Amino acid sequence: MNTTAPQTTTSHAADNSAAAAPPKVGIIMGSQSDWETMRHADAILNTLEIPHETRIVSAHRTPDRLAEYARTAADRGLSVIIAGAGGAAHLPGMCAAWTRLPVLGVPVESRTLKGMDSLLSIVQMPGGVPVGTLAIGSAGAKNAALLAASILALQNPELAARLEAWRAVQTASVADTPVTENE
Repeated sequence: MNTTAPQTTTSHAADNSAAAAPPKVGIIMGSQSDWETMRHADAILNTLEIPHETRIVSAHRTPDRLAEYARTAADRGLSVIIAGAGGAAHLPGMCAAWTRLPVLGVPVESRTLKGMDSLLSIVQMPGGVPVGTLAIGSAGAKNAALLAASILALQNPELAARLEAWRAVQTASVADTPVTENE
């Protein structure tokens, strides 16, 4: 388990060439324990060289921090927010209520209900406060990063090329036929 704390810097990877650029994506989570899931979004954004930031901003324990983060996100240059939350999972919806930016919600798997509580909380937003909801857990975090990249790539041809190259590698990694090992 990766227990490295989310940073307040632009990027986690020292080799990310985008680290010097202002962040375009914000990754937020309700608690340190959510990092195990949300680090997968961080990794994809690093791979695609998308400048981003990570923060812990709990809807319940740090509501003023969340409000400030969401209200200032656009003025600080962010274009997309990825919000991961478990349990009651109010973080993505509350963030969306305070910003005009797209908010992508990632349900974090919980011990009690395996993330179904988080999924239902995030996906059932009232009309007028949209949150794009992804899959539960690491798959959702990865796809949130890829969706954020797709949104940014609409206005960034260089990023579009990196995203297409990433997808080409994914495609090339799939075998044409099954392989029987050790026979």
